[in-house]
Amino acid sequence: MDQVRPDFSWGFPFSAVVGQDRLRLALILCAVHPGIGGVLVRGEKGTAKSTVVRALTALLPAVHDENGTRPARLIELPVGATEDRVVGSLDLEKVLRDGERAFQPGLLSAAHQGVLYVDEVNLLHDHLVDVLLDAAAMGRVHIERDGISHSHAARFVLVGTMNPEEGELRPQLLDRFGLAVDVAASREVDVRMEVVRRRLDFERDPARFAERYAEQDAALAAAILEARDRLDDVELDDVELRRISSLCASFDVDGMRADLVLARTATAHAAWRGAGAVTAEDVRVAAELTLPHRRRRDPFDEPGLDEQQLDDALRQADEDARSGAEEPPEQEPGTPPGTPPGPVGGDTEPEGPDDPDGPGGGAPAPPERPAGPTGTQFTTKLLEVPGVGEGAPGRRSRSRSSRGRAVRSTAEQGHGLHLVGTLFAAAERQVARGRSAGRMILDSADLRGAIREGREGNLVVFVVDASGSMAARDRLSAVTGAVVSLLRDAYQRRDKVAVITVRGRAAELVLPPTSSVDIAVRRLRGMKTGGKSPLAEGFLRAREVVLRERLRDPQRRALVVALTDGRATGGKDALHRAKVAAGLLADSSVASVVVDCETGVVRLGLAAELARRLRGGYVRLGELSAQQVAGVVRAAA
Repeated sequence: MDQVRPDFSWGFPFSAVVGQDRLRLALILCAVHPGIGGVLVRGEKGTAKSTVVRALTALLPAVHDENGTRPARLIELPVGATEDRVVGSLDLEKVLRDGERAFQPGLLSAAHQGVLYVDEVNLLHDHLVDVLLDAAAMGRVHIERDGISHSHAARFVLVGTMNPEEGELRPQLLDRFGLAVDVAASREVDVRMEVVRRRLDFERDPARFAERYAEQDAALAAAILEARDRLDDVELDDVELRRISSLCASFDVDGMRADLVLARTATAHAAWRGAGAVTAEDVRVAAELTLPHRRRRDPFDEPGLDEQQLDDALRQADEDARSGAEEPPEQEPGTPPGTPPGPVGGDTEPEGPDDPDGPGGGAPAPPERPAGPTGTQFTTKLLEVPGVGEGAPGRRSRSRSSRGRAVRSTAEQGHGLHLVGTLFAAAERQVARGRSAGRMILDSADLRGAIREGREGNLVVFVVDASGSMAARDRLSAVTGAVVSLLRDAYQRRDKVAVITVRGRAAELVLPPTSSVDIAVRRLRGMKTGGKSPLAEGFLRAREVVLRERLRDPQRRALVVALTDGRATGGKDALHRAKVAAGLLADSSVASVVVDCETGVVRLGLAAELARRLRGGYVRLGELSAQQVAGVVRAAA
């Protein structure tokens, strides 16, 4: 079983954690009502995220099952776990030994009535995150695979932690987490001193330190149990439900999940404070935990919730709640049920969202989103590295993977059993083994592993020509839009990215390789332009970045995307030097594509020549979203 092994943070009392009040409250509310759907904890390294999550388990009620009474478990899900290990699979040992089909439970079953903890959840494969969130929301797991149909309860507190600097979750997955909390180390000296003091005291004598806070933890555990028992009796009347719906509508969140989670969270908060009914204060607390991450629809939207905006939305929601509680006016005779009161026929002004009597009811317009870099943005076609790699899971290039589809069998083990291959290997030996009827005789020599093929994420290095020849207003706008579109594509395909700008006399690495694509966009906003175009330095810098990253992560393959018009300047024989540098990059087995940004009637074709020296792909800027660019790198390989 993948239960967390004891370490220095294991056994740290929940009550001893300094600060992190909002995180503590979010965890407690999910313990009171697991149907909320879990907590996503976002924060920088060293902020006690793991410590407080692990300390929560000791507060959960004991579990009563067929084997008796046991404490609630903390199950940690490794980032490299397979789907079979998570949801369960066919018990192969029982099949081969007894010839019977049987189900072997996974980590979701082990986490029932406990805590399922995923550290660095943003690095977990997307389809596994979907499985976890489905189970957390439904409270059950349904398995239909390998000829087995199985269902079991899986009610647990799901907690995922992540460092945003290592990459974000897609907005679709952010929405699936019930609550989200941002944590950061306090900048107050007294608070920092107390954190250090308590940690040192714990390391000196863990048992004595835990005993000091045992009474407070016991009181918290009892309060959670009481709140659970009170939960079903908490009333959520129509006034507060209208307030919740109005609040979600004013923040323009997608779908209805936010409304449901907000209602569950407000109810849990009311139960936690011992109230019999949900009030406006419960709704406000719930909104602060459920809405910030749901406003982020794009990787370049800033996360968070503005307090003033929340206050304004709550005032509007309060007006909606009060107006909804008033008696509806009598219906005019002869009008269909539900028809709004008002004059029938005649000329009337068109109603709109700013009209307090119109369909919008005076609701404020959807909140404005921060403006991104200029330039038209679009969906780009797939640029992929040729061949088959073995890098981190993603959505760009072909790779051998433990999670992909099985393409053939092999005598080597390591990526799961290839059932058909195993049966074929055994069938060839049945006569030699003396079998003429009955069950097939299997041997360990028959076992065949599966070679699986999936998709990997790559390191995408952008070399952006920001020289004077590129600085014309229309061209720069188009290039900026193209770069943002490519960055969004890299975000969706789970790539790491680096950005190099070329101008003046040097190439500047404005963003070292990172999985946080939104940082790349922020750096792009401050990009300087003008001057000469030392393309040779750009290609050499890209080669340096790729070779250095190969030492850190040998399995992650690189793709260099150069956006330039090919007009290398800056020094004697600048174009020749650029071609030589391009050849060195190609000799390093780096896949590349040149996006030709040259415009005008007369074209020099310099970018196309650089693409040939790079032995990579080539596409004009205006064709980047066209059908013919698909597979351009692969075709050039």
